[in-house]
Amino acid sequence: MIGISSINLCHASAMEQSGQSILPFLENGNYAEMNIFAVDSSVSGVVDRSDLVRDNQNRSTGDIAENTQFYTAAVKFQLTDKLSFGLLYDQPFAAKVSYPQRSNNSYFDNDFSHQGTSVKVDSQNISMIFGYSPIDNFQVYGGPVYQEIKGQVALRGNAYTEAYDGYNANFKRKGEAGWLIGGSYQIPDYALKAAITYRSKIKYSFQVDEDIFGETLQLTESKKTKLETPQSINVDFQSGISDRTLAYLNLRWVNWKEFETRPTQFGALSEILLKEATNGEYTSGFKLDSYQKDQYSATIGIGHQISEKWSGSTDVSWDSGTGNPASTLGPIKGSWSLGLGLQFNPTSNYFIAGGVKYYWLGDARTEDGTYYLPIEGIKQIAEQAEFKNNHAIAYGLKIGYRF
Repeated sequence: MIGISSINLCHASAMEQSGQSILPFLENGNYAEMNIFAVDSSVSGVVDRSDLVRDNQNRSTGDIAENTQFYTAAVKFQLTDKLSFGLLYDQPFAAKVSYPQRSNNSYFDNDFSHQGTSVKVDSQNISMIFGYSPIDNFQVYGGPVYQEIKGQVALRGNAYTEAYDGYNANFKRKGEAGWLIGGSYQIPDYALKAAITYRSKIKYSFQVDEDIFGETLQLTESKKTKLETPQSINVDFQSGISDRTLAYLNLRWVNWKEFETRPTQFGALSEILLKEATNGEYTSGFKLDSYQKDQYSATIGIGHQISEKWSGSTDVSWDSGTGNPASTLGPIKGSWSLGLGLQFNPTSNYFIAGGVKYYWLGDARTEDGTYYLPIEGIKQIAEQAEFKNNHAIAYGLKIGYRF
């Protein structure tokens, strides 16, 4: 059986992007690959709180999702029969949301900055993996991970009250280290591969510049902002089911429930506002962004060798989302998707593969960050908008080479 390469196209909940696949490291012999992905999303909603909308204005948010591109690459060396080494590069976490200009002023400031609420997060990740096979077909692997992340957040419009309208936070680029560990079992004659990989969380301490319409926000002593990118587990499995067909499965868990971010001055202002709003009964403030549930996702697919040079694949994916209501900075609740892939092998040692995947994005209500606080009556006040019937299309191109 000629191997069939599926393209894992990701557009998932929270800030998930690449899926952090370990599969290139499990290829036989010496191997290298490069991938480029593009995601075209359409995400819009309707504001259902009249106090957030200017009189006699349409309540639509407009399309808030921006098109994105990202890249992954990998190289793996089979040093001896028992030892292997690999380098994997990916961009695991990202966010790119921008509320467009709307006259309703809900998420766009029409009076001063003429800007909309936006968030942009970029990351890059390098995994250095060492593998050892104590017995035939079985391998243990692990190694250090270096990760960089940066981000910008801007809050605009009536949705954030007068206190936060105009708020900006710039998370300066920061790099930190983590680690991964896993094990795999393979029987090449049956195209069987099974692997489980754990990635650690990575802790950051960011310098965050905060201001309101360009004026430095200084309500308390400046401190660095702590943040953790989540730990995760990937389970991968594939097996031949006939001479020309194989089935594959990926399961993924990401510990987004532990993620939160609260810059120092943002937190201080939130404490002041809630202390006043509750007559001193609640003084702990709230977070800029957080998730209420862990993310679970699953992909199951079939690959088929059409001829000596051509093969194809199709798969179905499900993503649980990270809670509903969702943040205004990421208003979707999971997804279902259907993917198609095609691979061309000009020679036995390299291939070109392409794929497309359509996503039905889950409906979600959005909240302003206070929904889950232990304050009586807060839930109805915190809900803001409803996002329904949204979708995304992802495209991928992969080049693989065996040497």
